Amino acid sequence: MLNLSQNGCSVWVTSSTELALTPTFVALGKFDGVHLGHQRVIQPILPPTRTEEDAGTRGDGDTGKVHEKLSASERLPVSASSQTPHVYSTVVTFDPHPQEFFTGQPRTWLTPLDEKIHALRSLGVEQLVLLPFGKELSALTPEEFVQKILVEQLQAARISVGQDFCFGSNRTGTAKDLQLLAAKYGIPVTIVPLETCGAHESTDSSEASAVSSQETRISTSLIRQLLQSGDIEQANQLLGRAYTLIGTVVKGQQLGRTIGFPTANLEIPKDKFLPRQGVYAVRVFAVGETLDTPENSYLGVMNIGHRPTVNGMYQSVEVHLFDWSGDLYGKKLMVQLERFLRPEQKFSSLEALKTQIQQDCAVARAFFSAGC
Repeated sequence: MLNLSQNGCSVWVTSSTELALTPTFVALGKFDGVHLGHQRVIQPILPPTRTEEDAGTRGDGDTGKVHEKLSASERLPVSASSQTPHVYSTVVTFDPHPQEFFTGQPRTWLTPLDEKIHALRSLGVEQLVLLPFGKELSALTPEEFVQKILVEQLQAARISVGQDFCFGSNRTGTAKDLQLLAAKYGIPVTIVPLETCGAHESTDSSEASAVSSQETRISTSLIRQLLQSGDIEQANQLLGRAYTLIGTVVKGQQLGRTIGFPTANLEIPKDKFLPRQGVYAVRVFAVGETLDTPENSYLGVMNIGHRPTVNGMYQSVEVHLFDWSGDLYGKKLMVQLERFLRPEQKFSSLEALKTQIQQDCAVARAFFSAGC
């Protein structure tokens, strides 16, 4: 399928290598989260932007910083002739996740497919290939995987993987093995060192930090731990962007409006990983109606939990927008989590709950006013 962005750029998405656009520059991996470590693996397959060409290795923002870390030999060659066939920057991953296939247990994702496409598109990736992971693919030897998938089907002209990448039957192939096997076909392989983060302090004083204070490898599992502990700011730093929930507004019990705080009840995809239950300061966008820029966003607070004060029977995600009124039913909202404010708790009365929500809104407003 073809996924078009608002500015006309697109990502070609396919689960069939026969439908893949070729030849390709390939980044191989699982890429759940598309965090800073993943972005560094993806960077070598991207053509340099015009700004980077003009400024040498200099770049702006997180993507530019990642690009700076790569040596000249790791960059893509710039075509010397306009007659050179276009090579498609391609992320290759697996569907379902290998762990889900072998265990039979469904998995939640930091970035379900739609979010992953959005994140890859923002990096400049042109194609996403979802290799169907089953008995046939898992039985391929490292040699067969390189020959059949990368060489014959994807026509890879360059490959990039993380230092810890494993592939082939029983994960017997390493990144070094891939480099040696691909060399037989004249395909260069960039092995990207693991991205690490330094010491940090948890933003939740009542909880121990989810990770050691020593330098730690950036990984999807680490980010999940941080989200589970409520350390949203550190998780966002490792992601290189705010952690996001996307859902459609559906009718709830409409209790919020009875205490002066109407909320939008979001229906979140079942395969989306939810962070710690509690209250967050959030920035909200209406998907398809506004651009993803601060000037076109709403500020507010969000609660994830079971609403114990009103004897809630199921987990819900509810957002209250500041200084806004109107009908949001049926609209799709993108909610960026900026700061964890407090855990969910049960109050003695609706009046006590109302007082606490007023305090939550004041804290969130102060947070955003400080320019965070």
